[in-house]
Amino acid sequence: MSASVGETVTITSAAIGLFGRYLISAGKNHFVSDQRAAAGGPGEAITAGELLLSSLGSCSLGLIQKNAAEQGIGLRDAATAVSFQRHATDPTRYEWIRIAVKLSGVTASQAEVLVGGFTSTCPIYNTLKRGGPVEISWTVS
Repeated sequence: MSASVGETVTITSAAIGLFGRYLISAGKNHFVSDQRAAAGGPGEAITAGELLLSSLGSCSLGLIQKNAAEQGIGLRDAATAVSFQRHATDPTRYEWIRIAVKLSGVTASQAEVLVGGFTSTCPIYNTLKRGGPVEISWTVS
């Protein structure tokens, strides 16, 4: 699912009976996510932090391929390695998030254009980079 400008996208998540294991539903897609083993969860399925990194990897490749096709750049292959390091003194946030992009079949200047197209248009990247507002609410039943 992709969001159009002004569109609200919502996923749902629910605890499913095993401590630290959750069912995530995004449109017609459903998958299991686990809390990290170090935090007491099973740690077998993808974790929340890995989902964050996955969204950056997916968005970066999608926009790079789209921009290459639109600009007639002969991109042969593309891959990313996205990583974070938990902050040493404040474990409530990451010290850094890094995206390493590997492109084949393009020149260095074309790669710069393609990566620039990603960083200038990806809402996930830009929200993280700028620190966008996050609101939370709760209900009790």
